[in-house]
Amino acid sequence: MATIKEIAELAGVSRGTVDRVLNNRGSVNAKTEQKIREIAKAVQYRPNRAGIVLAAQKKNLKLGVVVFGLSNPFFDRVIAGASEKAEELRCYNCTVLIRQVGANASEQIRAIDELVEEGVSGLAISPDNDEQIRAKIDALADEGIPVVTLNTDIENSRRLAYVGSNYFESGKIAAGLMNIICPGPVYAGILIGSGSILCHTERVSGFRAEIERFYPQIQIAAVADNHDDDIESYNITMELLQKHPEINALYFAAAGVYGGCRALLACGRQEQTRVIAHDSVSTTVLMIQRGVISATICQQPEEQGRLPLELLFTYLTTGERPSQERHYVTSDIRIRENL
Repeated sequence: MATIKEIAELAGVSRGTVDRVLNNRGSVNAKTEQKIREIAKAVQYRPNRAGIVLAAQKKNLKLGVVVFGLSNPFFDRVIAGASEKAEELRCYNCTVLIRQVGANASEQIRAIDELVEEGVSGLAISPDNDEQIRAKIDALADEGIPVVTLNTDIENSRRLAYVGSNYFESGKIAAGLMNIICPGPVYAGILIGSGSILCHTERVSGFRAEIERFYPQIQIAAVADNHDDDIESYNITMELLQKHPEINALYFAAAGVYGGCRALLACGRQEQTRVIAHDSVSTTVLMIQRGVISATICQQPEEQGRLPLELLFTYLTTGERPSQERHYVTSDIRIRENL
C-alpha cells in the first residue's frame, strides 16, 4: 500500500503538502492538489483506519444539517436517519447539529449562517433551488466547508455530492403507474410543493416526458402548488376539482397528500379518481388503506439522512471524495398489499 512519503516523491512535493491535501488541512495550489489526488487515486492510497479515528477525535468535528419540513412529516424520518448516524459519530468526537426550516432561501441562509457561527466543518442540506443558496454553497466551498445536498439538489453549485431520489425517473414511474391504474382517457391534476424546489419540478418533468413518449391518452389538466401544507392542499385541490370536473386522476408530486385526499373525499370524487403519491408517511398509509390512494413511490428517507453525514465525515477525516457525484436511493412502489 502506498504511503504519503511515496505520493510526495511521485508528485515532487513535500510530505506536509500531501498531508494537507489528503486531510483537508490548509490551502494548497489547485493544480498541485489535483495532481496529488490523482496520484493518490492511481496508487489506491488508503489512510490507516486507526489513524483516522485518532485524527477525528482530535479534530472535534461539527457537522450541520439543514432540512425542510416544518409541515412535512417525511422529514421526520430523514432526521431520524441523521440522528442515528450522529449517535455513531459521537464515538469519533463528532457533533451533528440539525436545523429544520421552512422551504425558502432566507430561512435556509439564516440557518446556515448560524451553523457556520457555531463552527461546523461540513454541511448537509436540502436546498431551495435559489441563486442565493447556490452562492452560499460556493462561498462555503471557498472557506473549506464541504456541502452535500440531500433529498433535493441544486443546479450548477460546487456541492461535494447529492444523496436522494432520481426525481426525473420517479416522475416517469408515476406516469407508468397512472397508465396501468387508469383505464381510458386520463385527465390528470398535479399537485407540487413549490416550483422553486428542484425535486418537485423534476418529478413533473419526468412525468411529462414519459406521457409524451408513451402515453398520449394521459393529458395534464392543471398543475398547482400547495407548499407542502395539508390545509393549503385541501383548498387548492378543492378548487382544482371544481374548475376541472374532467379530472379523473391526481398526482401528488410532493407533500400535502392528506389534505388533497380529504378534498377528494369531501367532493365525493374518490371512487372515480385515481391517486398516485410519494412516500409512506402515516397519513398517506391511511389513505392507501382506505382505498383513496392507489399507489405511492417511496425513497428511503432514513438513508437520505444518514449517508450525507457519512460522506462528509469520510471526506473531512481522510480527504477521500465520494466515489460518485450522485448517490441515488432506491425507489420502491407500495400498494395496500405490501405496506
